[in-house]
Amino acid sequence: MVRLSTALILSLWLPLLPLAWAARQGSEVPPVRSVPAVDLKRYAGTWYELARLPNRFQSDCARDVTARYEPLADGGVRVTNRCRTLEGEVKTAEGLAVPTDRSNARLKVSFLPGWLKRLPGARGDYWVVLLDPQYRWAVVSEPRRENLWVLARSPALPPQELARIVDTLAGRGYPTDRLLLTPHDAADLSHAAGY
Repeated sequence: MVRLSTALILSLWLPLLPLAWAARQGSEVPPVRSVPAVDLKRYAGTWYELARLPNRFQSDCARDVTARYEPLADGGVRVTNRCRTLEGEVKTAEGLAVPTDRSNARLKVSFLPGWLKRLPGARGDYWVVLLDPQYRWAVVSEPRRENLWVLARSPALPPQELARIVDTLAGRGYPTDRLLLTPHDAADLSHAAGY
């Protein structure tokens, strides 16, 4: 049996360390960044969820997921999320989003009842990370990449456009292989109208 000395082992492995370090550095994902700015007046209105990462607070949402944003006089944004469950019932959640800086691209949102919505620790991150210049679609996430929503002004985007968005997200380190596509029944979107 041949025994290799520590010096011999190190002489074999030391030249490979820079390569291993470089490979590790290349695999690290950059931090999540929001878009430079969001015009809340243009962002206001109804958005249709096209895809999302699985999350506990939407576990019973099966289809027809929408979000409506309404800017408030105090600078906050009223949020109304709606979806249809597997049983066909409409589920609604009312929330409040508050911008964290002048860009309006990073907000804190809470769906707790009443005055509890304004407690600092009771709010989650809501960052607009991609935004179409015409505000036809948007992507929302947060710093840990645990939550992700692809939203659009209509219940569908052309498949190649949605594929480009997903490719961009994959390139930014999002687990796009886990995305759930959100079906919309055009005849069943009455819950999205008039709110």
